[in-house]
Amino acid sequence: MKKNIFPALITALICLSAFAIFTGNWKIKDNESQVKFTSGRINGTFSGLKADIQFDKKHPEQAKIAASIDAGTVATGFFLKNDHAKDALGADKYATIRFVATSVTKNADAFDAVGKLTMKGVTKPATIHFTFEDKETQGIFKGTFKVIPKDFGIDRNGTPDHVDIELTVPVTKS
Repeated sequence: MKKNIFPALITALICLSAFAIFTGNWKIKDNESQVKFTSGRINGTFSGLKADIQFDKKHPEQAKIAASIDAGTVATGFFLKNDHAKDALGADKYATIRFVATSVTKNADAFDAVGKLTMKGVTKPATIHFTFEDKETQGIFKGTFKVIPKDFGIDRNGTPDHVDIELTVPVTKS
């Protein structure tokens, strides 16, 4: 019995190592990601994106993506609009905006991450359409999606019907 344990242990370690390499764990490059939003009346950015990303573009169905950003980092270029946006997002009570992918699929030359977006304490389905440029130990995710603020209880006077989100996320292999 002892003779069988050692080869089984070695086989398990090799399989786990291969799986770790295969899944493509990516780490966001510090302070290089960009999260931009645009709408008819208000445009700006968020900063400090954090994410756990396991992605291999040859096997997107095995991807695991979870990302969050501090709602209080919203910046519009004008302090009054910043305060208005933070208030509308409920940043004091709901500090984090979060996306968790439930599936990732290939879509032509790009990918779709279908998941759940949580903002202002409300969780709704969302799909992020993205591309991934892989440079072996580095890469860049670029994605877009649309948010309807009223779906998340953001319905103050002047709130746009929709907001377009654009993501640029440089990563390194971890």
